[in-house]
Amino acid sequence: MQVKKLTIPDIVRRKQDGPPISSLTAYDYPWAKLIDQAGTDIILVGDSLGMVILGYNGTVAVTMEDMLHHSKAVARAVERALIVTDMPFGSYNCSHSEAITNANRLLKEGGADAVKLEGGTEMAKVAAAIVKAGIPVQGHVGLTPQTATNLGGFRVQGRDARAAQKLFEDARAMEDAGCFSVVLEAIPAPLAAHITKNLSIPTIGIGAGPDCDGQVLVMHDLLGLYERFTPKFVKQYAKLGESALQAIKAYNDEVACRSFPAAEHSFSMKEEELHQLIEKTR
Repeated sequence: MQVKKLTIPDIVRRKQDGPPISSLTAYDYPWAKLIDQAGTDIILVGDSLGMVILGYNGTVAVTMEDMLHHSKAVARAVERALIVTDMPFGSYNCSHSEAITNANRLLKEGGADAVKLEGGTEMAKVAAAIVKAGIPVQGHVGLTPQTATNLGGFRVQGRDARAAQKLFEDARAMEDAGCFSVVLEAIPAPLAAHITKNLSIPTIGIGAGPDCDGQVLVMHDLLGLYERFTPKFVKQYAKLGESALQAIKAYNDEVACRSFPAAEHSFSMKEEELHQLIEKTR
């Protein structure tokens, strides 16, 4: 049976009609396929791949070519979910024309359905230009990892009234720019609830409490595959890293004592054929 592909209007309607929107990151074919088959609504090809896939300390070093490479792999796997691909640092903050060109590439070459960019009022004109060019955009405000150094590191944003008002204005600016949704990262739950109530577009929370219109997590965090750092807002639904480590150790031990491969993992040949080989190669 053919699966119906989710569209931007489908996602936007969920703000009113529910249920809450589920979103997870994916960076390659097998995980994207599993996440899609599980019924996840949005698959984010996040620049978090810089940390969980490429081993960087942050996202700034991620390139357009990195994002295209991983977006293509995800797009080959997905049938139902809406694919949103991050615009990496430096791909949208130089000029509107360059931002539009790079966003186009992520759709045409990368197979994305939409792009995501970080920033609030200061990036609203860029987001609006991309939207005007016919490319769906998801905004991202609060803790913005690409510029985390300017924010004092990876910490909660908007805890006092002045900072909270700025984040409210940032989210509203993304809405006014034509974004179809906005990610709210690492902000107090009451602030996220207030923003969600006052926007006409869906909010997708990550460390923003239960009242957003949807939630997003990094897949490696959810599955316990990234041990460098686990944010407070992450719930680990499995510890696959530990399971994988034990499996790999067991493999190494069996190789060392020659219990793997066993007969059931090996191919045979006729004895007469082997005998002929031995006679000819004495």
